[in-house]
Amino acid sequence: MCSQIKSKQIKGIILSRLIILISIILVPIIIFLIFNLVEFKLWFSDSPALNFWILNILCPLVFSIGWLFFLILFANRFSETIDHMDKTVGVIPLRLRFFFGLNALFILFIFVFPLITPIIAILSFASMAWRLTTFRKEVWDESPVSFGTKFLMVLFSLLPIFCMIVILPQYLILSVFLWNTIWMPLLPLIFIISVCLCTALAIGSLFYLIANKGVSEYEQIFVDTTEPKYVWNIRVLEFFLFLFFLFLALGNFALIDFFYYAGFVIVAFVAVVNFINGKRRDVSFRSHFLGYLLAAVFMGSNLIIFNPALALVIQEWSLIISAVVFILVFFYTFLRMDETEI
Repeated sequence: MCSQIKSKQIKGIILSRLIILISIILVPIIIFLIFNLVEFKLWFSDSPALNFWILNILCPLVFSIGWLFFLILFANRFSETIDHMDKTVGVIPLRLRFFFGLNALFILFIFVFPLITPIIAILSFASMAWRLTTFRKEVWDESPVSFGTKFLMVLFSLLPIFCMIVILPQYLILSVFLWNTIWMPLLPLIFIISVCLCTALAIGSLFYLIANKGVSEYEQIFVDTTEPKYVWNIRVLEFFLFLFFLFLALGNFALIDFFYYAGFVIVAFVAVVNFINGKRRDVSFRSHFLGYLLAAVFMGSNLIIFNPALALVIQEWSLIISAVVFILVFFYTFLRMDETEI
């Protein structure tokens, strides 16, 4: 069971709640965009009208309702999960969590989101029927239910099941579309943005290390909620460094290579110093060495100039691995959340 964690706020706005609200707004928009941008076709009919009403209206509407119900039903759990990520995701340093989170978000919406959408819709519609007939607040209560409830759950599930059957043969088309139209064209830009962000955060980590005399408390799993003023100063510096590095990278200025090398060295240095001094000062200090190692591999792949093909493969896999680690930790936190905390 997770301990109670104070939610992060900006000017009174709880960030985790804001993220859930934005998701509730964006998810239906994304679903309708996918179904109207990808050229899906019914496998059992060539009728333009039928294709339009089923593929452009019915399917995205059903899947959107499923996601809305799911997000609203588990809004508190998702919010608490986001708040608990700072404690659970000990493998990833806090300084680089934003970097890994961006990669994870992209991978999640491009590859995972379309695959689980039909399943979410079926479960949501069945849950609607269950709640309407039992009037229970607890989700999937283990107590016995009547035959009428089970029948209504199956009946409610028929519509999303139909939509899943309709779209299932088209999933290969969707995968090809996402890979060729979105992932591959955007991959170079995503990598440039990611490595520039990672480099800026790496330099920021060095300043945190110096300011905290050898161990950045900001990097530890137990963080003081009262942040010193210099924390925001370093964040501002990181933001402008990121914009500067992005300008150099997109403009193909040779100077950016110097900062890439510097960022790689800094990440390795901060990882070692933070690990040694942290353990020396506090035996309960939790090292983020693996998180720094992932960042170092990611940044180091950009420096393999003797074999560009190998560098590209390492870059792609470092992006994917870092995203998968973050996603798995998020789902692990979500599943182990105790309802009493929510």
